[in-house]
Amino acid sequence: MAHGLTTPTTIMRALCIARHRFLSDHYCDVFSASDIVCSSVVGFEEGTRVARDIHPDVVLCDYDLLATAPLERWERDSGLMTIPILAVSLTRRPDEVEPGEASSIAGFLYLPTLSQADASRLVRCAARRPVHAPSGALSWRLGAAEAQRHI
Repeated sequence: MAHGLTTPTTIMRALCIARHRFLSDHYCDVFSASDIVCSSVVGFEEGTRVARDIHPDVVLCDYDLLATAPLERWERDSGLMTIPILAVSLTRRPDEVEPGEASSIAGFLYLPTLSQADASRLVRCAARRPVHAPSGALSWRLGAAEAQRHI
């Protein structure tokens, strides 16, 4: 092996979806890293269109938007159904999520408790191996422990 050669970094694409441009841009700032390129969109409709175009490795969606989004279409769309969705919240902790709200969401991130490095690691983990809640809400402790095993 020659000195100075390194393995190329795989660039991940993340799509940040929120109710307002300011919030989706903020998510991009938090989750962007040297190997994570984020795109910012407003609203779940625009997010669905852009996801079909750019084929992101993971979607980071504002939890309050997800709570009202028609996820059934996402779940039935063969081009989208394999993209993990992480719910991101600035105000609601994962243990405050209703059990029925977790069926299509790979995980919940409570942004005030995450450093930028931890946020990036969790995004990488979700993109490699999404953790889906079987029938109820994904336990934050279980989700965090699962993520730590893959970091």
